[in-house]
Amino acid sequence: MIVPNPNPILGTSLHAIGGISASTCYVPFQKVKQWSWETYWLVQAFFAWLIMPVIIGVLTVPELVTVLKESPSNVKWGAFLLGAAYGFGGMSFGYAIRYIGYSLTYTIAIGLSAVLGTIVPLMLNGTLIEHFQRPGGMILLGGMVVAILGVAGCGWAGYKKENDLNRLEGSAGKIQFNMSRGLMLTIIAGLLSAVFGISLEIGQPISDVAASYGAGHYEGNAKIILSTTGCMVTNFIWFVVLGIKKGTLRELRFKNGLPTGRTLSNYFLAILSGCLWFMQFFFYGIAHVRMGVFQFASWVIHMSMLIFFSYVVGLILREWKQVSRKTYAVLIVALIILISSFIIMTWGSVKGENSANETVAAAIFVLKNYI
Repeated sequence: MIVPNPNPILGTSLHAIGGISASTCYVPFQKVKQWSWETYWLVQAFFAWLIMPVIIGVLTVPELVTVLKESPSNVKWGAFLLGAAYGFGGMSFGYAIRYIGYSLTYTIAIGLSAVLGTIVPLMLNGTLIEHFQRPGGMILLGGMVVAILGVAGCGWAGYKKENDLNRLEGSAGKIQFNMSRGLMLTIIAGLLSAVFGISLEIGQPISDVAASYGAGHYEGNAKIILSTTGCMVTNFIWFVVLGIKKGTLRELRFKNGLPTGRTLSNYFLAILSGCLWFMQFFFYGIAHVRMGVFQFASWVIHMSMLIFFSYVVGLILREWKQVSRKTYAVLIVALIILISSFIIMTWGSVKGENSANETVAAAIFVLKNYI
């Protein structure tokens, strides 16, 4: 059995790579031509939530089939069903954008997910107070609060950006603004996004079995298969029914009236989106096992990284070039706050891990010399 060595600094860095992957996963969609959203989503979902998890699981987890067989049935069903519930979150997210815009939807949903996906598993396990009372726990909690402030700041900057662009382009009508309906859908999306984090926590016994078979740093690749398969089932049913209703499933065929090169290009871009989406959780898994005694903080770190890099990608793609100086300043301040939160949370995690190591060393010393 390979036991991963805790290293919160490396863990946070790997979470950052996962955040980059997540923040770029839908960029390829901008190049998809003459395909409906439903067709693109179905192809990318198939690779994000089924093909990639299975391939990576087979490549990195020894005796994967045996691991899944030996894992507790209630755990497998729990992870699967929570993953299926998460599948509705993406749908709610898409509809919410129509009513309150991308930035507010993204920020509120991810902010809710970051908080609930971190706190709820601790409450379910009855370890909420215990974790924050450990050395470094209050530092970590402070970092989490700073992260939420940074996320809120990014949301405010995004909202101001949309207003700036609407004034410049006269395109305010593109969003059918309805705060009450949009807010309700966004809250549903945030709650269900948090459910995916809870699904991963519920599936930890599967990772433990994988670890006993020598999966080491890749133990998390066993449990994620159940969570993503649940998500895939929900989306597959929904989008196949929608595709039949709208008559868009024919776009999946090569004889669909489009040039073969265009169809191949669309498939490639959709598959790339799916692979990038999954890779965020590949890095999430190998980062999680390195976070030491504060592994529970992985979700809030991951969500904060996702927000941070999504706005950085927006800057790189020059999506902010026409905004006012005030809006740009709000974004830069928010990004600096998020960077500060990463440093604070990493500091708290390192402090907690060092304290845990000192406790273990003291216990070994006592055992060797006095017992």
